[in-house]
Amino acid sequence: MSQINVRNLSNENEDGAPDIVGVSTFSATSYFVPPVGTTKQRPQNPQGGDLRFNTDTGSLEYYRGDTLNWSQVEMTSPDLNGGARALFMGGYSPGDVDVVDYNTISTLGDSIDFGNLSSARRGGAGCGSRVRALMCAGDGVGSDPSNRIDYHEFSSLGDFIDFGDMQTGRENSSACSDGMRGIIWGGGNPSRLDTIDYVTIASPGNGVDFGNMQSARGGGGSFSSSTRGIYVSGQGPASPWNINTIDYITIATTGNAADFGDSTTSNTNRGGSNSIRGITCGHGGTNAMEYLTIATLGNTIDFGDLTINRSSVMNGNSSSPTRLLLGGGYDSDNVASIDYVEIMTAGNAKDFGDLTDARRYGGAISNAHGGL
Repeated sequence: MSQINVRNLSNENEDGAPDIVGVSTFSATSYFVPPVGTTKQRPQNPQGGDLRFNTDTGSLEYYRGDTLNWSQVEMTSPDLNGGARALFMGGYSPGDVDVVDYNTISTLGDSIDFGNLSSARRGGAGCGSRVRALMCAGDGVGSDPSNRIDYHEFSSLGDFIDFGDMQTGRENSSACSDGMRGIIWGGGNPSRLDTIDYVTIASPGNGVDFGNMQSARGGGGSFSSSTRGIYVSGQGPASPWNINTIDYITIATTGNAADFGDSTTSNTNRGGSNSIRGITCGHGGTNAMEYLTIATLGNTIDFGDLTINRSSVMNGNSSSPTRLLLGGGYDSDNVASIDYVEIMTAGNAKDFGDLTDARRYGGAISNAHGGL
């Protein structure tokens, strides 16, 4: 085998490295330094397999192609007990609660106590990476909407701690992420907002302005692939309250949301996805579910029905690459049950188990959702 020892390589103009073709092995006793830069400094036309160190997230990342975009190289297990983990956080039971439950998505069964939020609240939004879960904003009875962001690692049980603050307090917002950025959409304070915040999940800190939604609204459903964030329907600030438009953004950039299509119904409350398909549910206080393909544009299509009418106040949804969990809600009273569906197979939901208590208006997230 040939060997070459070189300290630095550059092209003839010294403005970049040359292509090294046909290399099968790098062998050294020290280290290999990949390209280094911020998220904004990512190359304009990357190729599949490109590797770099992202200084914003403090991690290696690689390019998975135009549909899947950039992904972190994770050095931790995405689950604790043999399967992807779902968290259901806070809510109203009655009275605002700080409870956090967890389930293993690949199995069936009742929730187990995970810990507690830093404060009792309802109407918050969950987002996260494979490593870290965030609970963003929300509202406590008798108080103004909170701007608080809490976080905890998926890999251990315990109480959430302070991450930072949103730009403004809000309730009934929705969130999604690509594993690096968390996106928090809309909500109310108390009037409806059209603002979108983002945070860098690996680095505790405050929310930063991302852009604006097509219209001010809250209570809609949000989910993502590793490239694109989606927000479906919701309620606006004035009659007619219910809105059926669908917004989308490219998560790695900043800017205003663009039109994706329409939901065939309105007042969607929550949503979840794998990297290909997003599912929305609780349409207009019914048991209906719809789906869309994240990488395309267009209107939603009927998926099936929930086991009960959970109204438009369910506890958020958590997903794996194959399965979506839909927990809690309201059906003449608070609901404890959890439904599940297989994401790529349209049909009616089935019973998964129960939350630790009946509640509505909670947030949820998993360490295996479609943005990862």
